[in-house]
Amino acid sequence: MRALFIKYKVVIRFILTFLLVYVVGSVGYKFYLQLSDGSLYYPDYITRLVGLQCEALLNSFGYQVQLLPHPDEPSLKLIINGVYLARIVEGCNALSVIILFLSFIVAFASNLKTTLFYMLSGSVLIYAINILRIVLLVMASYHYPEYDKILHGVVFPLIIYGFMFLLWVFWVNRFANLKKANE
Repeated sequence: MRALFIKYKVVIRFILTFLLVYVVGSVGYKFYLQLSDGSLYYPDYITRLVGLQCEALLNSFGYQVQLLPHPDEPSLKLIINGVYLARIVEGCNALSVIILFLSFIVAFASNLKTTLFYMLSGSVLIYAINILRIVLLVMASYHYPEYDKILHGVVFPLIIYGFMFLLWVFWVNRFANLKKANE
């Protein structure tokens, strides 16, 4: 048993570190959501920020955008040229994806400076890709409503998770100290 533990210590350390960071991040995010009562920023600060940034980007593309609090649920209604197209809910703010990304990066940590820089820059990139993803989804839904389900259910999750996966692959191949860990 001890020989197996020694043989797979790198894998065990990765799994335990990943799970620890993911659980801590998820619990912290849950507390954030519980503290966000929506009185100042509806439905919560980050989701509201995502909505406002999507609204600004869509307006810059020439669409007439309204972002309104949803009366029946904690979300924002996104209306383009008078057509109610989408809801921006807490799950649209990319924080859960960023927590997953950070968990992996910490589990394959390099030196502190490089790891912190990659965590910050990767999180910002994921957030930005998420904004673009929402804007493209809304534009596509406006012009091609018949494809809304496949766009929202398949194509656009593939964008955010695919991008995160590419960031992971880049991290492992470029920065992670795998050789040192295996020695």
